[in-house]
Order: sequence, then C-alpha cells, then structure tokens
Amino acid sequence: MVTVLGIDDFALRRRHRYGTVLIDMDTHRPVDVLADRKAGTVAEWLRAHPGTEVICRDRAGAYAEAARAGASDAIEVADRWHLWHNLAEAVEKTVATHHHCLKKGPELEPKPSIERTASEQLRIVAEQVHATRQESSILAARTKNRFEAVTNLKNEGIGIRTIARQLGLARETVRRFYYASSVDELLGAPRAGRPTMLDRFAVHLHERFNDGCTSAAALYEELRTLGYRGSYSSVRDYLRPLRTIGAAPARKQVPKVRQITSWMLRHPDSLIDDEQIGLKQILASCPHIEATAGHVTSFAEMLTERLGKQLNSWMSAVSADDLPHLHRFVRGLDSDHAAVRNGLTLPYSSGAVEGHVNRIKMLKRQMYGRVGFGLLRKRILLSD
Repeated sequence: MVTVLGIDDFALRRRHRYGTVLIDMDTHRPVDVLADRKAGTVAEWLRAHPGTEVICRDRAGAYAEAARAGASDAIEVADRWHLWHNLAEAVEKTVATHHHCLKKGPELEPKPSIERTASEQLRIVAEQVHATRQESSILAARTKNRFEAVTNLKNEGIGIRTIARQLGLARETVRRFYYASSVDELLGAPRAGRPTMLDRFAVHLHERFNDGCTSAAALYEELRTLGYRGSYSSVRDYLRPLRTIGAAPARKQVPKVRQITSWMLRHPDSLIDDEQIGLKQILASCPHIEATAGHVTSFAEMLTERLGKQLNSWMSAVSADDLPHLHRFVRGLDSDHAAVRNGLTLPYSSGAVEGHVNRIKMLKRQMYGRVGFGLLRKRILLSD
C-alpha cells in the first residue's frame, strides 16, 4: 500500500505519446508505470490499489480528475515547482506586453537632446513597421480566426472539451483562447524584446550610418566580417526607419524580456549590483511591471514559507490590478484551489517524481530513444 503517491507524465514519443510514472513518496521508488496519461487509466490503478492518503501531482486536469474518481478521500497536493513555473510564464508574457514602456522610461534613455527626439521618431516608425508586420502575419491571422471561433462557441454556452472536439484543437489550446479577454492578449506572447542576430551589431550600425555609410549592401558585408550570420534583408529592414529619420540615434540597449523576467524571479540577494540597478530602473519605468514584481515577491514568500492561508488575499490583490496574464494564472489557481492551497501549506513535494522523470529521459537515451513500452517499464521499475 502506498500512503503518499507522486504522479507525473513522461514522453514515450515526444508530442505524440506519453506515459505515467507512479512514485512511493516515502521510499522515493517507482511503484508502477502506465502506458498513457489518461484520467481513466490512472483512476483504475488507484481503485485497484486502495489506501492512498496523499497524491502529489502537477497541474494537469487529467490527474486531478483521476484522483477524484479513484481516490476521492485522498488529499491532493499541487507541486510547488509547477506553480512557480506557471507563474514565470505569466510574468514573461506580462513583461513582453509592457516592454515598449521601457523604451520611453527616462532612466533608460539619454538626457534630452536632438538625438532624444530622433530616438522617439525611430521608436514610432519601428513600432509602426512591427505592427504592420504583426497584423499581416500568418500567425496573427490564425490566432484571430481561432479566437473568433472559440469565442462564438463559448457565447453559445459550449464547454472547452466540446469546442476542442468541434474545432480539432488541443484542449489546452482551446482553454487559452477560452479565457483570453481579447485577441491582443493572445498576440502579446513574449516576442517583443527577444534577442535578434543584429542586436550585438546595433551600435556599429548606428555609428557607421551617422558616419555617412548608408548602403545596406556595404554595411551587410561589414557585419559579415565582424561575425554576423543573419540575412541581408534583416539589415536592409533595420536601416529603413533610420532613412526615414535621416540620422541614427545613439543606440541605448534596453534589457530583453527574458533578462528582465529572470531578474524578477530570482532572489534579490542573488542579483549583482548592475542587475539590481537595472531592475530598479525598469520598475520605475513601468507601473504594470512594478506591480507584477510585487506580486512575484509575495507569491515567492508564500511558496517558500508555506503560507497557503494567504492564497485568497494574494489572488484578490492580483485581480485588482490591470494584469491580464496574471489574471489567467489566478483563474487557473482558482480552478484547482484546494490542491494549490495544500501545495503552498503542506510539506509534500514532487521533487522525487521529477527526479525519476529525468532518470527516464536518461534511460531512453541509453536505449536510443525508441524502445517498446514493456522493456522501458521494466527498466524503470528496476532502476534505483
């Protein structure tokens, strides 16, 4: 009999087929391996092995459904690592949505000058070009069509599972569209501010352009000698707004989305002086990102100090701010409220389960990836 059970999935064939590993959390050893991750399969196993009092799981709806069906008296505990990972995704999307604010922040730009005016003009032109491209992109068009289709069915009172079946989409994809407040929220994925091949050559490009070398072909050849491996069209497109202005402003680098997100998610004591200064400047430049950072700090304290009793007040504080991506995170917490509160309160953790998932990945590599389920299951159950 397993009193405290850990459950997680692993890829038998990535993106196509997944299995489930079951871990005795007292001994940290695998007790069984299932050929899929369906709720019915896991629930059947739980009914055949009564006595489970605590189930440690990720946020997947299938395992929650299985626990309720197969061990209704068991305490469900949401894994803290997955909670933090889900929050990190919401934070990254929020930073991406408001990244443009940082380019207007007084502490992140040069002092007022003629170049400052040019910089503002360049930003406006560049944003117009980006908006036009985004508007016409295939991805944006597909996103808008899906959002409209899901919204229409939602307004008819149809649930997520039925919509997914009618539209032929994954349930998690439909869930994302179903709870989005607008299509702009979906298009606000963290693309803006991501590194590009031209970033490290931007200062050189601006200096050479101001020196009078405005030929895209000539500058492209120069960059190639400096190690640039991107395309000529990227250089040409980068120079287009500079030609509109007539002069390139001195390039002022703004930290990338993932860099900012990393600073916000790390413990303040782990940041070096330059990172602490950079983060303070960013928070001073955008109230939305500043509010997000405050919520991250509060959640981190709640998670590390197991203050689950503060969960409801934290969710209310987030809902009161204009932060759509964090609102989606809160809705996810609310739909799994009891397990989340237990995860933020009780000492149980899915660390041992994650460790076995990593061992399974290593076993697959040793067995050259494509192996039969029976042989893989045998190796997993025999592993230490």
